[in-house]
Amino acid sequence: MRGTMTRPPNNENLPTVKLVVVGDGGVGKSAITIQFFQKLFVTDYDPTIEDSYLQHVEVDGQWCMLDVLDTAGQEEFSAMREQYMRKGDGFLLVYSVTDKNSFENIIHFHTQILRVKDRDTYPMLLVANKVDLVHLRKVTEEQGRDLAHKLGMPYIETSAKDPPLNIDATFHEVVRIIRNQPNPGNERRRKKKFKKLGKCSIL
Repeated sequence: MRGTMTRPPNNENLPTVKLVVVGDGGVGKSAITIQFFQKLFVTDYDPTIEDSYLQHVEVDGQWCMLDVLDTAGQEEFSAMREQYMRKGDGFLLVYSVTDKNSFENIIHFHTQILRVKDRDTYPMLLVANKVDLVHLRKVTEEQGRDLAHKLGMPYIETSAKDPPLNIDATFHEVVRIIRNQPNPGNERRRKKKFKKLGKCSIL
């Protein structure tokens, strides 16, 4: 609920959750992030190199320090991607429903994150932004949900424009995905270990 916030516990040992917002340039990554942290809708688009935001957040009765990195989507900043991907505990993969190319490029961000993390799966959420622009929509909800299912992640539709749609829910959902991830970081290493033991037989 906007305008009402429970005070965070006076505890310097709150867990820090690092989220990274990725996607093509112009899909509204900064608008989503600023709407969540500052409750403002930014109309002027300014290509972001890298902005970081910190805030105490309560999700399902548990407090954490949310550290969100808003990244650049422009191709000229692509060399920076692996560096910021290494930092993330979870990722928001954002595309604009008015831009088919940004939707099609999601799979490249997904593939790169898994490669950098050396994992088969990782906490991610597919975010279909700008759903308020109904007359300009080029990617349907069904297409978005199909891609999310194919990539093995949840799907949500958002608008950063006032009144915002699903902005708080988006960031909270990624925190939930991270918390529910069993033994993060071990999956692929475990598979590699089993591969080495592949010649053994269990009777």
